[in-house]
Parts: sequence; structure tokens; C-alpha cells
Amino acid sequence: MFQTPRRERVYDVVVIGSGAGGGTVVQVLTQLGVQVALLEAGPMLTPEKDFREHQMPVDFPHRGAGEGAPFYFGKQQRDFFEVKNSFWENPNEPYTVAPGSQFKWFRSRIIGGRTNHYGRISLRFAEYDFHPYTRDGLGVDWPITYADVAPYYDKAETFIGVHGSKEGIPSAPDGIFQKPPALRVPEILIQKSCRKLDIPCIPARRAMITQPTNGRAACHYCGQCGRGCLTASAYSSSQVQIFPAMKTGKLTLFTDAMARELIAGDDGRIQAVSYIDKNTRTEKRIRCRTVVLAAGACETARLLLNSKSARFPNGLANSSGQVGRNLTDSVGFSVSGQVPALEGLPRHNADGVRGSHVYVPWWLYDQKNDFPRGYHIELGGNFRYPSVGAFHGVCNEHEGFGKKLKQQIWQEYGSTVGVTGRGEMIPNAKSYCELDPSVVDRWGIPVLRFHFAWGEEERKMAKHMEKTFRAIIETMGGKVRGVGRTMSEAGGISVGGSIIHEVGTARMGKDPGHSVFDGFSRAHDHKNLFVADGAPFAGNPDKNPTLTIIALAWRMSEYLAEEMRKGNV
Repeated sequence: MFQTPRRERVYDVVVIGSGAGGGTVVQVLTQLGVQVALLEAGPMLTPEKDFREHQMPVDFPHRGAGEGAPFYFGKQQRDFFEVKNSFWENPNEPYTVAPGSQFKWFRSRIIGGRTNHYGRISLRFAEYDFHPYTRDGLGVDWPITYADVAPYYDKAETFIGVHGSKEGIPSAPDGIFQKPPALRVPEILIQKSCRKLDIPCIPARRAMITQPTNGRAACHYCGQCGRGCLTASAYSSSQVQIFPAMKTGKLTLFTDAMARELIAGDDGRIQAVSYIDKNTRTEKRIRCRTVVLAAGACETARLLLNSKSARFPNGLANSSGQVGRNLTDSVGFSVSGQVPALEGLPRHNADGVRGSHVYVPWWLYDQKNDFPRGYHIELGGNFRYPSVGAFHGVCNEHEGFGKKLKQQIWQEYGSTVGVTGRGEMIPNAKSYCELDPSVVDRWGIPVLRFHFAWGEEERKMAKHMEKTFRAIIETMGGKVRGVGRTMSEAGGISVGGSIIHEVGTARMGKDPGHSVFDGFSRAHDHKNLFVADGAPFAGNPDKNPTLTIIALAWRMSEYLAEEMRKGNV
């Protein structure tokens, strides 16, 4: 039974999920004076305790192989040094995959969600990304345009801080950038190689500040951003948005609160959120005037599908039958190589920001290719801080042990490069998520079952990636050593979900019969239900989705506040 206080408080807005979208909603609404409750399925984040920034492998048992050394047995799900409470597989929170499909689902249960971990690549969608169907007859057009979102890209980049450079490339719209960090030796060679191939290679665009911003110190270039950043120089919704919102007195936080379902009244309005208190394993509810879903595209679909009733037998906001459909992930493909020209470099501090200081935007956008849409390229290689497993590649390539092997490791240290693609997937009828009819999680909530299939368009794109990436490495004078990723299908294309860019499960559109939300991220079926994650994306361009999630969440929040002021919610 529900456990509720005798006099229930009614919040103006309940936000479910504390990642990029939820953090932005909390930030904007509390600044506008709205009383907000934030539900997070994981615990509170305490940076001083939870971050392992600047700590060394020698500081821990097994040097970071994990308790019981699961790394050595292929069972360590994430880098030991990264922020805790993230996982691909968890017996308490299972999911299933339909026969014939492959899919991986990454979850992060802690305040800040995935923003505590992600690479912070921050790319604007191009103008043409918003009307793909008009351009090539595939997928659907968005109900909004680049002009609608551009002012909110401006606000997002200014507030969170994004470094980069203005290049005037149509496929990669310029933004409001801070000065990018200087290139390191491998990146200079990569850039020269790309120029020889007539491929643009420009400074990367990442949400890592290079100048003091809103009380946050500039990046000190330790290169350990995935471990958490104590100075908040690398953007995370926890440090940059939620913690400041808590100081306003307008935010109430509910941690370890696993949302179970939304409760709708006879008029179709959402009246409350039912959730499981994971500490007491009791079901509770919180009343509200408005709900914003920001739990991530798949978790949002799961919550809507689980919110069944006699009036809404297929779940909430699902009169179109589109909840859970149109699931996409970025197309991923990787090639690694070893470059003799980088051997024997003087050892020096080359940390910089996490990841590469350069990237390649899609450069064939105005040409006819044998596949539609496009991809961008992420490149990297430098003197990374050695950790457990850092030299597996060298050991696999060279026989021997002892002094001879150590000399080979020393010689090749810092001479490997990686070239990775992130491409656009076109929604297809074979890729979707639904409720598994027979499996529940630890709290008795039905879990998702995934169906996933790459189309011929994506497989042709992956072949183009491989050809291009090999050319970049070989033009550097390097030798290709590996093709594909840890989570790859046969042929090297990434397993669905493994890029962690899943979007589209409750897409926006103008027609309520074929979409779930409108252009302001408001549900067609419920006037007080909104969304602020990747679920409403009508497409999944080759740009990482987080910056657009933040921009759309900001736009939706201002719209919601105005609708509340007018009494329309």
C-alpha cells in the first residue's frame, strides 16, 4: 500500500531523473521560483568521497582491478576509477533482449546520472538534421527547426561552458565557445594526416571549461574527467545545476526513489508519482501539478508503459502506440593502430582534457554517398596514465616476457592511436523496447525487453568508416592493429545501445496519431506531462545528444513556467 503523510504536499513540478535533462529543468525552474521535487533512483553524490580524481592504482588493492580483481576475469563493467553506481548489468535491475537481437543498456543510479561519466562532447545539431525526411525521404521531420533551438544552444553553451572553435562548417554549426586546449603531438600528426586526405580535423567541442565560469575553476588538464572533477571544471548536472538549485530553497530531493508509475485522474491529468523507497522497500507517492520525465529515453518509455489503468490499458501518453518504438543508438565503429613516428618521444605530461583535443565533423554532407546521413570522427592517442590492462595490446602483439617485453612496452608507450566513428541511425520497425511479460526487477516492476537491428544503411556507413579510419592511420605511417570495439557485432559495428546514445522512444511530432510529445516536449494526451531527455528525439543525428537534451530541456522549462503562470497546466 502507498505510504503517504496525512496532509500531502503538492509540488508544482516533479522531475524524475537527475541527468542532463533533469538537472537543467531543476536549474531553470528553481531560478524562476517554481517549487520542484526531484526523484533520483540512486543515492546522493558526495564528490569529496565518491570521486577518485588524482588517485593512483597503487593506492588500491589489485591496482584498480576491483574487489576480488574482476578485471582479470572480464567481469569488471566499468573502469574502477570512474564514478560509482553505474552498470551495464545488475541482478536487481535486469532487462531482457529478444531472440535474434543484441542490445546493451547502461544505467547510472546516482545524483547527476550519466553526466558524471560521459565524454562531454557537445555538438549542435545542424539545420538539416531537423528535417531529414524532407531531405532524403527517410525517417520523419522534427516539428521544430534549428532556429527554434539555437537560442537555447546559446544559453546551454554559455552556462555549462563548452570549448571549441568557429569553423563555418554547415554540418557542425558554430556555438559560443571558450578557447580550446592546445593540440598534443599525436593530434598534430592526426590533423596533418587528415589534411592530406582532404578531411577537416578541427578542435574538439567539449563541456570542459578553459576559463573560470560561474564560480567554477578552469580545467587544470589532469585528464581524469571520467573519475569526477572536484573543481567542477568538467560539466556534470550534479555539481553545476542540482547542488546550486538546492541552495535556492525551491528544490526537494528524493534519493533512492525508484519511480514505478504515474497516476492519472479521470480527467487524464497526472496527479501523483508512485515510487519505491529502495531503502525501506516500501511504495510511496508524491503529489504534483506537473510531471517532467527525465529518466533517460528507455527508462522514460518503461515508466509510461508501466503506468497502466482501465482508462489507459496501453500506458500513459500512448494513444499513438509509439511509446517504446523508434529506438535508435549511434552507429559506432573503431580502428586502432600503432604509429612508429610516435615511438621514443620524451616522456612528458600530455594529459590535457579527457579524450582528444580534435575531432572530424561530417565532411561529405553535400555529396551523394552510397549510404544516407553521415558520421563524425573522434580521434586520440597520447601518454595516458598507465593502469591495469594498459599494455594488453603490446603483449598480444609481441611474444616474450621480462626485459625484452618491458623494452617493447617502453618503446611503444604513447605511440598508439584510436579512430572512432559516431554515425546516424535511421529509425526502423525492428528496433524498439517493450515490457517483458514475465520478468520484474527487485521491486516488482516489469522490466524492458529490447529488440534491435541495424539497417543496411548503417552497415554501409560502418564500411565507409573502416576504409576512412584505415586511411588516416596509414597516412600517418602507422599500422592498423585492431578493428571494432569491445562490444561489437561481427564485422566491427557496435552492439546496439553500447554507444549510450539511445533516443527516440517517445518521439515528438505534430500529429498526435504518430507521435507522443509536441514540439515543446508536452504530451499530446496529458497537458501536465512533459519530457526532458532523449525520448522525444525524432531522429538521432551523428552528433552526441547531450547538448541538445540540455537545450530542449531549457526551452521546455521556460515554456512550462509560462504555461503555469497563465494557468494552462
